[in-house]
Amino acid sequence: MTDLRLPLAPDLPDEQWALFLDIDGTLLEHAAHPDAVFVGDELRQLLGRIERRLGGALAFITGRSVSAVDRLFHPLKLRVAGLYGLEHRLTPDGQVNIADAPADIAALADEIEAELGGGKVYVERKGPVLAIHTRAAPQLLARATQLVEQALTQLPPGYRVIAGNAGVELMPLEAVKGAAIRRFMETAPFAGRRPVFLGDDSSDEHGFEAINEANGISIRVKPRGPTVASYGLGDVTEAIAWLEANFGAARVS
Repeated sequence: MTDLRLPLAPDLPDEQWALFLDIDGTLLEHAAHPDAVFVGDELRQLLGRIERRLGGALAFITGRSVSAVDRLFHPLKLRVAGLYGLEHRLTPDGQVNIADAPADIAALADEIEAELGGGKVYVERKGPVLAIHTRAAPQLLARATQLVEQALTQLPPGYRVIAGNAGVELMPLEAVKGAAIRRFMETAPFAGRRPVFLGDDSSDEHGFEAINEANGISIRVKPRGPTVASYGLGDVTEAIAWLEANFGAARVS
C-alpha cells in the first residue's frame, strides 16, 4: 500500500471525467452525530454546477442511505450509491433500490444500544448496515469494535466489520464502494470517461482500488495510515477548493 505521505492531488488535464465523491470527512466535516452536519449553499451550488458541466457524470458514493443524502442536500438531487452501494439511484429522478434491514441486525443493534447507548455513543441503523459512532466518546471505540467483532461470529455468513476513524461498522460483504463505482461506470453518462474518486476513510479503499484499475485518479482526504490512493488532500477545505479549481471551471466537459 502507498505510504501515507501522498503526493498532493494534481491539477487535471482537460479530459472527459467521471467524478465520484464520498460525503462525510470528504465534503463535510464529521460531527458527533450524523444528523449534526451542515451543507451550506455554496457547496450545494458548486455540486450542482459540477454536475451540469460533467453532463451528469457525478455521483455520491457514501455510507449514508439515499434518503439521508437527499435530506442533507435538498433541494439538490444527484446520482448516488448509498449504504456502500447496497442502495443506488442511477439517475437523479430515478427509482431507488432500497436495502431492507434483516431481523438479526436489528436485534444486534438493540443489544449494542443497551450496553453503549444512552450516552455519547450513537448506534445508527442503516438497513443491513449497522454503524457505531464513537466520535464523542473515543474511549469506547475499542469496546464497540469488540462487541461488533463478537457479533460477527454469531451472525450468518456474509458480513464483515470495517473499523473507521471514529467508529466501527458491520455490513454485508457485497457492500463495497468499488462495486458501486464499477456499476456507474457501465452506464451513461459515466461510461467511456476517466474516473476520479475522493474519500477519506478505510471504507473508501475498495473505491480507490476500482479507480486505480480504471487508470483513474484516486484521492484520499486527510490520509492516515496505509492507503492505495495515489494522491492526497489535507482536509475538507482543501478538497472543496480542489473540486472548485478542477471541476468548477467551464473548460471541464
